[in-house]
Amino acid sequence: METTAASSSLVQEIASQPEAPKHVPTDDLIERNNRRKAVQFKASHALLILFFLWLFTLHALGIYFFTKGFLLTRLVLDHKSECASPPIELQKPSPGSYSAGCWYPKTFDKAVVIIIDALRYDFTIPTDDSKHHFHNALTVLHETAVQQPETAFLLPFIADPPTATLQRLKGLTTGTLPVFIDAGSNFGGTAIEEDNLVAQLRDAGKTLVHLGDDTWHSLFPGYFEPNLTHAYDSFNVWDLHTVDDGVTEHLLPLLQSGAKNWDVIFGHYLGVDHAGHRYGPDHVAMNDKLKQMDRILREIIAALDDETLLVVMGDHGMDTKGDHGGESDDEVEAALWMYSKKSIFGHGHNELKKPPRTAKERPVGQIDFVPTMALLLGLPIPFNNLGSPISEAFVGPAKPDWQKLASVNALSAGQIQRYQQAYTAVRGLDKDVFSVANILWTIAVDMWQGAQQKTAPDAEGFAAFVRYQVENLRVCRSLWTRFDVPSMVYGIIVLGCALAILAFYARATTPFRAEDSPLFIRQIVIYLAFGLLLGLSIGMTGSSAGMLDSSLLGAAGGSIVGFACTILEIPSGYPLPFPNSTWGWLSFVLTVLQAIGFASNSFTIWEDEISLLFLATFAFLSLAASIRQHTAKDRVLGMIQSSFFLICTRIASLSRLCREEQMPYCRSTYYSSATSSTSASWQLLIPFALAILLPSFIKGYYKGTRSYAGSAVLWIGVGLRISLLASAIYWILDAADDNNWLNVSEDTLRLVKTTIAQLVLGVSLVAGTTYYGWATPCISIETPEERENGDAMGTQGRKAKQMAVFGYSNMHGSRYFLLVTNWLIAVILLQKPMGGGSIGLLALQILALVEIIDSNDLARSAIGPVMLAMLGNFHFFKTGHQATLSSIQWETAFIALRTIRYPWSPFLVLLNTYGAQIITAVAVPLIVLWKQPPKKKGLLGEVAMAVATFLLYFAVINLATTMWAGWLRRHLMLYRIFSPRFMTAAVALLVVDLIGIFVAIGGFRWNIISVSQVLGWA
Repeated sequence: METTAASSSLVQEIASQPEAPKHVPTDDLIERNNRRKAVQFKASHALLILFFLWLFTLHALGIYFFTKGFLLTRLVLDHKSECASPPIELQKPSPGSYSAGCWYPKTFDKAVVIIIDALRYDFTIPTDDSKHHFHNALTVLHETAVQQPETAFLLPFIADPPTATLQRLKGLTTGTLPVFIDAGSNFGGTAIEEDNLVAQLRDAGKTLVHLGDDTWHSLFPGYFEPNLTHAYDSFNVWDLHTVDDGVTEHLLPLLQSGAKNWDVIFGHYLGVDHAGHRYGPDHVAMNDKLKQMDRILREIIAALDDETLLVVMGDHGMDTKGDHGGESDDEVEAALWMYSKKSIFGHGHNELKKPPRTAKERPVGQIDFVPTMALLLGLPIPFNNLGSPISEAFVGPAKPDWQKLASVNALSAGQIQRYQQAYTAVRGLDKDVFSVANILWTIAVDMWQGAQQKTAPDAEGFAAFVRYQVENLRVCRSLWTRFDVPSMVYGIIVLGCALAILAFYARATTPFRAEDSPLFIRQIVIYLAFGLLLGLSIGMTGSSAGMLDSSLLGAAGGSIVGFACTILEIPSGYPLPFPNSTWGWLSFVLTVLQAIGFASNSFTIWEDEISLLFLATFAFLSLAASIRQHTAKDRVLGMIQSSFFLICTRIASLSRLCREEQMPYCRSTYYSSATSSTSASWQLLIPFALAILLPSFIKGYYKGTRSYAGSAVLWIGVGLRISLLASAIYWILDAADDNNWLNVSEDTLRLVKTTIAQLVLGVSLVAGTTYYGWATPCISIETPEERENGDAMGTQGRKAKQMAVFGYSNMHGSRYFLLVTNWLIAVILLQKPMGGGSIGLLALQILALVEIIDSNDLARSAIGPVMLAMLGNFHFFKTGHQATLSSIQWETAFIALRTIRYPWSPFLVLLNTYGAQIITAVAVPLIVLWKQPPKKKGLLGEVAMAVATFLLYFAVINLATTMWAGWLRRHLMLYRIFSPRFMTAAVALLVVDLIGIFVAIGGFRWNIISVSQVLGWA
């Protein structure tokens, strides 16, 4: 066999022989030899999968232990406030319009609580400059508060981050502060077991009704009257009307009929939140939803009786793009409005004659809602509450009623003092922790008692109790930012050991030998079992770590020791994994620089721009290296591909989603505007451009090695192009749905869209994977007619055959890239048009990169996998993501589904968020396979090294962000910058681990088997 460089073909001349030589193996012997090699390969491949699964487990355990100690938790006390046991004894109130209550005379018998999800405070404030769609649409709240200050007040309602709906509902009903670990439960809340406002209402015999967001039923199962309650799916952000229309349909009849079969109604509207997620706040759809809320609230006011309190609030706000979850001002500043036809409200305590116009004047915390509602309805304040009564609800309409203000604050402060003492006792805290708060408590009680004895105004007592509550809240915030440092250290040690193992495995000078794999696995399993038993023993002795954690630590430590012992047992040994070339040192330096940079908040904020710098640096260096190549072919090819790589990088950099911290030095281009969640109209051309150009570019790379044949023709020329075209049609229909371009019902349009999306995903991930598994190599064979060749064959006149095999030199690479295109289709569909364009450029950069690697003979260098990893990191930002919770594109869950379905909905969001990293992980074997001889020995080991090097980059980034987050745990920007970056890196590592194991290494097996069926086993 002979390979010609010019045509990339194999010319095989088979001359007729009168008799086969005796040393030629028989067909039976060849077949047995091939079967033996196939069995050996499959066994080595299976052991390799087990080895990488073990590394994945170490990564997961390390992240688990660090997260357990880092993401804050608080101890939930199961104490309950009792009506018969007030925290402080009050004098009997003077006769008035207040009927008997529990700790304090109640003001209202019934209440209607309306939650307008994501109702930002400035949505409710009128302005003369209506330059945004959310201005002057919802006016009833401010209007009544200004015109009737004795019956209504409107205040900024400050949420404690994280600003996710479920965490906000917990705070609004328990009066406690959230902790960051609760953010992960937003898609699956568990019932609130601690004392809360809803439980107190139920225990008081109240009939409760819930309408709207079904999150309430996961928090309070069985609390609501089933015959009157109506819950709706809360996560379909594409649906702006179903929930709102359902709430209104059932709420107004309950109010208008004068029905007595309810006491408290909770109505949770979602349309404003969904309009923000889908379009952003500055969109006509937001204007329509706010006007709808204004109209509905006016109808509710008209139907209200004198004994019912009406509360309207937002659980959080939204940022300029309509998202929430973080702690920016727009995300935490919601609105609170209370209304009653009784003239009982006022502002005299702070000398305000009208509601404030900004959140900077008179904000109240959302936890303050709990004691306020409890006292207004005559209930005990929930035991774990840390909020203070909202003064506007108790000060009175005329001159300030200082006695009432002091009384309600005394009750609230007394309950907080009781909670503080119980929490200190249960946690075994030093009593000095609350020393300042306790001093303030003593002073406040003394002033209170003195005022009671002298029957003097209690303004000073009121102020003293407020000071105590503020100080106690400050202490509790600091208590719940106490970290479990030992657990964090355990996690860092496990992650560090896993990184060292990856570095050793990935960058040893020679690939790990297949014959060593059984020894590694055997030793790891033996020592793992020993460590597990040791951990169980320690856990059973009463270790502070607990039996589960001790067992996990023991198993992890034992398996790590087993790996180290195996290295020492191998006679020939392996060299240390230090860089041994210029490119190796470049990979090392770029990775380490990035890891060190995460110690800086500025570096983390501008990581997208720094990633661009690193990729451009590689492009320039590869261009310089290509100029120095000896052969003209390698020189020209390397220069062209390096330039093309740089051009694609610069074009991709035009797609940007700016962080809040980058403003005003950044301009977002990913969406149509800075206040929109939709794409600009011109961006709809990008998917069509992809459908036309991307298959053509890929076809060009294939033709460069004469590989556009066989399976490639059908899949790239037909399957890829049609799938991309269907994706483009999807986004056109989505824009038509958003902008009402078609005279078609929303349900019909949504059905067509989801059907197209399901077909595209089915073709890419199901049909495409099946096709890849059975596909033949991308080669073509030409056999000319037999001809007489007397001169060549000598006087005997024997006949000769010629067989030309085109695509032979890239048989592995061209076939394997078909697997990359499968994932490419799925990820492009799940990105918005600008993100799809970024992923298309990523595909071209991958092809340019493997050409650069080949022309510079760098297949064994670390630079290829590291650059792939950096490409994945770079395009994470170019697809509209940042290391922030608010940049997660939750609406992706509804591209192919109409409702939330597990596990498919999270899977779609994961593909959208980490699509770039997933594609680069799938593409790693191309570094080794592109233009490599089909029968080259040791391909499995080299692919394993490339995958390990790729994972090594993500392991370094994960360990760095983990260590810096732990070290900077008291930093002001921890939860805004460092913690989200740690979580992003942790999830990315686990995702690329799994993709590298099951898709990259698994897909490589199919590639080897397919090629070997054609050529035989090497």
